[in-house]
This record gives sequence, C-alpha cells and structure tokens, in this order.
Amino acid sequence: MNSGLRGAMRRIRLAGEAGMSTAEYAVGTIAAVAFAGVLLKVVTSPTVQSALTAILAKALKG
Repeated sequence: MNSGLRGAMRRIRLAGEAGMSTAEYAVGTIAAVAFAGVLLKVVTSPTVQSALTAILAKALKG
C-alpha cells in the first residue's frame, strides 16, 4: 500500500473513533445524572434523614 492511501485510511479510522468517544461521554453523563437522581431520592427519604440527623447529633455531643 502506498503511504498516501495508508494515511487516508488512518484518518478515516480515527474520524470514526472520535464519534464513539462523544457517544461514550454522553452515555456516561446520562448515567451520572441518573445516579445523582437516585442518590438524591435516597438521601431525602425520611428514614435516611432521621438516621443522618441522629449521627450528626451524636457526633456533635461527642
């Protein structure tokens, strides 16, 4: 294969990988936002809030 054709094929391959990186970042961002939403729901639940309040109160008395 001559160097011009080899370089062109390499550029095409790299261009295809650039799109995949963007898609992977998008999926990762969506997953992080979903996890943050679930974590927010858990932390703001009455059971967890009372447990956290008890832990903080005990630590401040300590």
